[in-house]
Amino acid sequence: MTSLDLQRLDHVSLNVSDRARSIAWYRDVLGLEQRGGGRRDDWPVFMGAFGACIALFQAEVVSPERQHESTGLRHIAFMVGRDEVDRAKTHLAERGVEFRSEDHGNSHSVYFSDPDGNVIELTTYEV
Repeated sequence: MTSLDLQRLDHVSLNVSDRARSIAWYRDVLGLEQRGGGRRDDWPVFMGAFGACIALFQAEVVSPERQHESTGLRHIAFMVGRDEVDRAKTHLAERGVEFRSEDHGNSHSVYFSDPDGNVIELTTYEV
């Protein structure tokens, strides 16, 4: 088979324990605008513009807590400008969201978790 012509990542889908809480969190913490209604639990609620979009589904079963560095989704990374990384630190602190910063040499990142423990990264290559 020849390789597929993938154009971009369309969205990341997450099953969440409390969709209303997650909608509010992604709106208030990341500023993602709700784009779809999700009239039923098995329909997605899209948050954010395509290219930086999260689809939230109401989970049917609560998963056991994942061990650190176990298999599965490691994190979701959004690219931002250098000034946004600094603004994000202030924004997160004001909302009581714990975060950690990392200097990767060629990039700078801020890591924090959503209400279900999914790790979000904001990263910039404007070093």
